[in-house]
Order: sequence, then C-alpha cells, then structure tokens
Amino acid sequence: MTPFIRNMFVVARRDFLAIVATPTFLLFLLAPLFMVGMALAGGMGASQLADSARGKGRIVAIADPADVEALRSADARLRAAFPGRDAPEALEFRIAGPDTPDPLAIAGEKGTDTYAVMSGPLENPRIVERNADGSSGRYLALLAGQVLRDRAAGAVAPVKPRFESLRHGGASIALQQSIGFGAVFVIFLLTLLLAGQTVSSLAEEKGNKVIEILAAAVPLESVFLGKLLGMLGVAVLFIAFWLAMAFGGGLVAATQIDPATIDAAGKAGKAATALASMPATGWPFFLGIGFLYFIMSFLLLGAVFLGVGAQAATVREIQMLSLPITIFQVGMFSLSTAAASAPGSGLARFAQIFPFSSPLAMAARAATDDAKAVHLLALGWQALWVALVIWISVRLFRAGVLSGGSGWKFWRRAKASTAVAAAAEAASSQPR
Repeated sequence: MTPFIRNMFVVARRDFLAIVATPTFLLFLLAPLFMVGMALAGGMGASQLADSARGKGRIVAIADPADVEALRSADARLRAAFPGRDAPEALEFRIAGPDTPDPLAIAGEKGTDTYAVMSGPLENPRIVERNADGSSGRYLALLAGQVLRDRAAGAVAPVKPRFESLRHGGASIALQQSIGFGAVFVIFLLTLLLAGQTVSSLAEEKGNKVIEILAAAVPLESVFLGKLLGMLGVAVLFIAFWLAMAFGGGLVAATQIDPATIDAAGKAGKAATALASMPATGWPFFLGIGFLYFIMSFLLLGAVFLGVGAQAATVREIQMLSLPITIFQVGMFSLSTAAASAPGSGLARFAQIFPFSSPLAMAARAATDDAKAVHLLALGWQALWVALVIWISVRLFRAGVLSGGSGWKFWRRAKASTAVAAAAEAASSQPR
C-alpha cells in the first residue's frame, strides 16, 4: 500500500477501536431500544401512507360497448346499498376488442391496485381476482347478474362466473408504499444516529489537542478519510449486530411454535401471504440496494459533518454548526417521505435526483417499482456527489485544522489580503 492509504487505514483502525473497545459502546449498540417512540412515530407515518393509498384500488370490466351503460347504471344502484368504507373499489371499463389487453395484463398495470377483472359474456363471465376469498370478484358477478335481470324484467338463470385467482399479483400498492416509507425512516434514523458520531469524536479530539498531533504525523487528507472510514466500520458493525439479533430472535420464535397447532389452511396460508407481500424488486435486491443507499447517505452526511465541524474552535461551536446540518437532513427526510407517498410524481423524481435526498428516495422507489437498472444509475450519480462532497470537505477540514478552528480559511485569507493592501497603501502615502 502507498503511505497515504496506509496512514488512512491506521487512522480508521484507531478511530474504530477507540469507539468499539469501550464499555459505553454497549450502550450505543442498545440505543435503538431507547428510540421506541421514534419507531412508533414511523409506524404511524407508514399507516397514514397505507390509508392514503387504500383508495387507489379498482375493479375493471372488459365489456362490449352496448353493455357499458347498463353496467354503469347497475353499479350506481348496487353501490348505493353499501356504507362508506365497505363500498366496492372504483369500477373502470375497457371496451372489448382485438386490441384490448388480456385481463392478466390489466391486473398487472402499475400505479394502482387491481383487485378483479371481468371479461367475456355476462351470462358466463371470466373473473380474474387478486384474492381468492375477496369480495371484488363476487361483486362483479353480482353486477353481471343485475344487468341480466334488468334486461329480462324478471327472473333469469343465475350467472355462472369462472373465477381465477391472480396468484402473481404481488403486494398491494399500499403495502409497498409502507415498505418504502420504512426504508426511508430506517436509513434516515441510522444515518443521523451514526454519522453524528463523527462530529462528536472530532469535538473531543479538538478539545484535547489530539487532532494537532495527528496533523503533524500524517497528511490531513489521510486523517479525514480515515475518520470517515472508521465511522463507516462502526456503522456496519452496528447494523450487523442488530441483524444478528433479529435473525436470532426469529429462530427462537420459530422453535417455540408447536407444529401441531399450525393449520395448513390457516396460519400457513397467512405466512405465505406475508412472504408474498414483498417490495416490487424482491426482498434480496431490496435489502442489498437499501444497504448501499445507506452507505451513500452516511458518506455524504459524515463528510459534511467533518468538513464543517473542523471550522469550530470549541465543542459548543461544533454543536452549533452541526445543528443546521441536522435540520437540513430532517428536511431531506420529509422530502423523501412525500416522494414515497407519491411514486412516479414530479416531486418523487426531484427527490430521486437531488443528491442529499436521492439515497432515501431511491430506497423508497425500490419498494414500489420493479425496475432494477435505474438503481445502478442512481448509485453512480450518488457516487459522483460523494466524491465531490468529500473533495470539498477535505479542504474545509484541512483549513479548519491548520487554522486552529478559529475561523474559515477563506475568510481569513480575505482579512489577510485586506490587511496587506491597507499596509501597502499606508506605506505609499508616507512622505519620503
């Protein structure tokens, strides 16, 4: 390794062990247990997103032009018999023809939940439904029977629908948006909790003059990158610890279940439904890309904390300088939350492009959009901004450390230039 990289890893190992090899690190690992209130707030937010998306469901009838008005009139009369929240989903019509998409294709369209699609003759319709035990398909069969009774003006043979279960329909839009909000909340919480430790360690070292010893021993660029890398290692250890705890808790819970009490048609079916309720990209890809987005968000925020924190001379100044950064990150969380509740909108696209909200918003997009190649493009875009922010923050860090944290280097240069110009003017004005 080159001396620069070797020095960077030495500083990273030093900072990593300085945090991990202490008794207080256990309290740091258990910090999420003291943040139950924030988790409850996140759950309430996800519930609100689910409620907002619940009204986007629909049922679709592929009908001949002559049947559309009759179906619409029957739907208006039948719908009036249902109370508010028990009313069927909104009914949409597609005109039957050679260019009409297949019912399975209609059911798989993005942007809304399609619970049932009816096609074919009204006497023997084909009904494709998301849930085999749902009411949407039965409502469409009831609707077809009502139209036949209206036309016959009396008793008619009962409708004989052919029901098909849409097994590959995936999770609902509301559930996927809730998963996206959960990803935004977790990344924001971990980033704010872990990246904030960088400025805390910097405040301690500036107080006991350790940073000046490091600056005299190794290049400041190595110190900066080493600190950032060391804190990233602490963050990865933190996440690995809680993933192991969750996995172990799941195994313990599984061993406590009596196999004799599992009803194959009941609990097993519910478990299969829960596993099928997954993000659009699938759980493995979603978790992997979410971890990469966390790293990008951590590097962005950690670099800003180090660069700005180096400009302060005291611990109080460091805390005051870090407050606007924290408020800015909360704003990015709010922007990403709004983007998660409105996928595909202009606001969502802006949040996905803006560099400081891009990791959060793209993690939410992975829950609702099955496109995967766009995430590679997003990671490349974010990597460019990480490199730019680190490049700027390294120079701010160097300026702050070399100046003792007593002011911004650019401001000090301006003051020095002004003083030199004033001295030269005074010297030229004196009589010889």
